[in-house]
Amino acid sequence: MSNFPFLSVLTVAPLVGALVVAFLPRRRPELAKQVAFAWSLLVLVLSVVMWVSFNAGGDRFQFRESYTWIPNWGVSFTFAADGIALVMLMLIAVLVPLVILASWHDAESSKRSIPVYFALLLILESTMIGVFAAADVFLFYVFFEVMLVPMYFLIGSYGGHQRQYAAVKFFLYSLVGGLFMLAAVIGLWVVGGKTFDWQALSQVDISTGTERWLFLGFFIAFAIKAPFFPFHTWLPDAGGAAPAGAAALLVGVLDKVGTFGILRYCLPLFPEASKWFAPWALALGVIGIVYAALLAVGQNDLKRLVSYTSIAHFGFIGVGIFAFTTQAGTGAVLYMLNHGLATGLLFLVVGMLISRRGSSLISDFGGAGKLVPVLAGVLFFAGLASLALPGTAPFVSEFLVLIGTFTVNKPVAVIATVGIILAAAYVLWMVQRTTQGTLNPALTQIDGMRRDLNLREKAVVAPLIALIIVLGFYPKPVTDVINPAVQATMDDIGRTDPAPSVGTVQEAAK
Repeated sequence: MSNFPFLSVLTVAPLVGALVVAFLPRRRPELAKQVAFAWSLLVLVLSVVMWVSFNAGGDRFQFRESYTWIPNWGVSFTFAADGIALVMLMLIAVLVPLVILASWHDAESSKRSIPVYFALLLILESTMIGVFAAADVFLFYVFFEVMLVPMYFLIGSYGGHQRQYAAVKFFLYSLVGGLFMLAAVIGLWVVGGKTFDWQALSQVDISTGTERWLFLGFFIAFAIKAPFFPFHTWLPDAGGAAPAGAAALLVGVLDKVGTFGILRYCLPLFPEASKWFAPWALALGVIGIVYAALLAVGQNDLKRLVSYTSIAHFGFIGVGIFAFTTQAGTGAVLYMLNHGLATGLLFLVVGMLISRRGSSLISDFGGAGKLVPVLAGVLFFAGLASLALPGTAPFVSEFLVLIGTFTVNKPVAVIATVGIILAAAYVLWMVQRTTQGTLNPALTQIDGMRRDLNLREKAVVAPLIALIIVLGFYPKPVTDVINPAVQATMDDIGRTDPAPSVGTVQEAAK
């Protein structure tokens, strides 16, 4: 199966499914939902087969494909996946079917085409797979920009309050970042011998000054996408306005393109510049952890609160990347996966709560657990996973990041630890204000608040809960895939510390 063109098929398949769904009759919305869900399951099955076919002890990049696109510019449709990309591709494959299932009725209130909504989700899946699978810098840039389009329409056409403002802000921020990257991509093509192939460019010797400018062009684009402080202001608006399912993909997957891009492009292609900018990147990371956590504590809107928690979590990922230890790097990549699972679950559950109440304001709830105890329990679990409670998957990631950073930069690790305390404050405050305490009498008058999780919603949350628990106690299958790729990335920048041992990872899990 290693010769099967997994990556190109996985990229094209959701796009074909989107075309099928988009042209289904508008008068048959249930059929559009069913086809979209079935198509996403097909992608999941192919992704699982690809995961099984991946040889963790083999070549760094596997499933390589290359098809000539623009020969005069040296551009090709080149796909390849290392362990980091493979983990992100699996995250996409898992989240999209669950988001489709969770979004079964989300588009109905918008008065817009239901088939188009689910077609946009599949188009988004196609572009997300493409951006992680690309091994050609120009192809990566194309997917980086194109994936803005379906998310723009998901927010602007199907979102909630101030959706058009949030959609435009999201698009403009990302577009500006993309322009910086485009300038750097062109510069890299000029100094790299007029090729966009990643493997060829990784062997090019670039002068110090040029390398720093090229690094900066890529880093700004990725810092906006992640987002890192101070490029973060678009995320609370976009996350707050987007439908819950789209917000789960926005925060769970799209934002990871920024941190993935740093690992795939900034560090290997510009190693000296990465070291030179590392103190600044670490500073942005720890500021983001504390600053976003403090803002999360003061939020009264559930979706904006979850968005701010994600900014704090991306600070941890940034610290793990720029600590330049394999232990912290493995923790950062694992955090990318676990954050997608935990925050994806949190956004979906918050969306279920909001759809029942008809409001996203925390002050409009109070004691909701007395009416919807199962939903309240899942919200509590998602919150505990988000604050990295021991026994949940995010704890292993956070532990590896902090211990890997502490070995080389104690002040950064100590300041970052403050974020753990603040996380407990904003998560427990959110849970206490929404589902605990005295029952708000207004909730008893709302029919939606009398309905606990139905079978479809349980099918959405159960796989995520199971993955968070399993990876919290036994992350080895994932770390075995991640470690070689992270070790190779550290080799690229001249750091050769050993990968975290099985004992260290299991100790963190316990």
